[in-house]
Amino acid sequence: MTYVWYPPRELVESSNVKALMEKLGVPSYEKLVRRSTEEIAWWWGRLVEELDVHWFEPYEKVLDTSRGIEWTSWFIGGKMNVAYEAVDKQARGSRRHQLAFIWVGEDGSVRKYTYRELEREVNRFANYLKSEGVGKGDVVALYIPMMPETVVAMFASLKIGAVAMPIFSGFAPTAVATRLRDAEPKILVTADGYYRRGREIDLKGRADEAVREAGVDLKVVVVERLGREYEFHEGRDVRYGDAVKQGSVKLEAEPMNPDDPALLLYTSGTTGKPKGAVISHIGALLQPSKEIRYNMDLKPGEILLWISDIGWMMGPWQIIGAQALSATHLIFEGAIDYPEPDRIWAIIEEFGVTHLGFSATVIRMLKRYGDKWVEMHDLSSLKAFGNTGEPIDPDSWMWVMKKVGEEKRPIINLSGGTEIFGCFLLPSPVVPLKPSTLWGPGLGMDIDVFNDEGKPVRGEVGYLVCKKPAPSMTRGFWKDPERYLNTYWRTFPGVWYHGDWAYIDEDGFWYLLGRADDVIKVAGKRLGPAEVEGIVNAHPAVAESACIGVPHEIKGEVVVCFATLRPGYEPSKPLEEEIKALVSEKLGKPFKPEKIVFVPDLPRTRSGKIMRRLIKRKVLKMPLGDVSALENPESLEMVGEAWRRASEG
Repeated sequence: MTYVWYPPRELVESSNVKALMEKLGVPSYEKLVRRSTEEIAWWWGRLVEELDVHWFEPYEKVLDTSRGIEWTSWFIGGKMNVAYEAVDKQARGSRRHQLAFIWVGEDGSVRKYTYRELEREVNRFANYLKSEGVGKGDVVALYIPMMPETVVAMFASLKIGAVAMPIFSGFAPTAVATRLRDAEPKILVTADGYYRRGREIDLKGRADEAVREAGVDLKVVVVERLGREYEFHEGRDVRYGDAVKQGSVKLEAEPMNPDDPALLLYTSGTTGKPKGAVISHIGALLQPSKEIRYNMDLKPGEILLWISDIGWMMGPWQIIGAQALSATHLIFEGAIDYPEPDRIWAIIEEFGVTHLGFSATVIRMLKRYGDKWVEMHDLSSLKAFGNTGEPIDPDSWMWVMKKVGEEKRPIINLSGGTEIFGCFLLPSPVVPLKPSTLWGPGLGMDIDVFNDEGKPVRGEVGYLVCKKPAPSMTRGFWKDPERYLNTYWRTFPGVWYHGDWAYIDEDGFWYLLGRADDVIKVAGKRLGPAEVEGIVNAHPAVAESACIGVPHEIKGEVVVCFATLRPGYEPSKPLEEEIKALVSEKLGKPFKPEKIVFVPDLPRTRSGKIMRRLIKRKVLKMPLGDVSALENPESLEMVGEAWRRASEG
């Protein structure tokens, strides 16, 4: 019998979404979702009322599709600013002395900012940017880890109408140079360095190399985190402390058209130039605010911690969404398991974190360390969990639900993308859940599953699509509108094609099975890697796995699984056969893996996402492309060596 989690009555009754349902006279969450997706103009218009968005000039109409669904305009005639919503509104109201965010350094240092303090610092830096000629539409690049100054610089840029471009702080100079060359920012904000796993990382040196390689002319603002010596370029470099020292603490937000660009978020694949997703002011506000309020159920004064970097979508998503809701968020420097494996659990206990977000790989890592690290801490402050970045396997989902959540707290398993600055699919705290499920469409998101002919399907694997526009959908790609149209709108004309495999079961629960380009085709039958990995990971010896399709002269492709083992288990032929038999039993003999390859580690990004495509390229001896996002690039050599041995054996 399939496990089903039912939300406790007190959780349902106290939830934000239940209060909204009662206000609207809607009897169930399912009916609220249905109405919001059928009547999108009503829903998004209602949402700006619920969020009490401040309009410098009122809008006349919620949306206009006269240029085509691909270029939908939102809140026509209105003027607003996302920085005003996330900073100024709180700083000038009754919550001005409440904490906007908490920062925790790897060395144990802690810094806290109230909304009032944040507004003053944002204004100082915004006035500095203006003094350098930065204005509407200009790009400000943030090549810096999660630090207080990161939050300040992002909101300062947004406040004056500039476009904030976060860049992952773990990127190598070449990856950074590609983005600088494409976006042509006027300012680059970086740091002398930061701590990670006890080491001092020289970020300024990387930034200098990236600027040289990009050949761009800009100012470089340096946050002095480590206090170490670095090469200072007179006339180009500016110390952050000097930049804000003379700036006025007063500044009014620039009124912006709702569709004006706020964030430039680059997404990278294994090949091709990174795509610059352009997120508007209204999109950057509405999507995270909606999801964090009605799905994560965050309330004013509560504390959200999402394990992410500013360079990944979930970083700005957390910061903007939590602050727009008058809540607090926590950001931290360093790794989740250093100096001890319980670092995250210790942070939750010390600061009373109420909402914890992660990727499935992070959970598998924490689970591998054992239950004792969880049991050492009082985690009673926690109210909800979130998972994103990749499908979560049932075994890891159950571990969070039972061991960490004590079956009292919902797991809001969500999925969307950088290109929509939020989610297509996610549950709410008022609905029952099955392991690994995403439940169904988000509010206002008209989602479906199509087959190859563009027809809706149920009970079989298909493509995840969105049939109506949403404010947070990217306003094209930076300088590349044709690529945007080809990527999302031309597979099924007039319908957003997201590139994920999805499945809706007999009870109406939705699941994601991985990227469509990760699909494995065995004798003409399509199989999502996540489906196989969920079974492999359920074996008591396996910590985590990544499954790929490898060419086969008869079957087209066969399944090959790379797996890491839990402590106490050693690679062996009998263990490999055991795991193969388990997959065969659960999925059928045609899908029995050709090989189970044991490896010490799997390639993952710093946000915890396992990179199957890089594994496949390594196995097939194809060019790897940009690997600078990897936390552990040495793992690819381990994969290559393990595959060589397995192939010879």
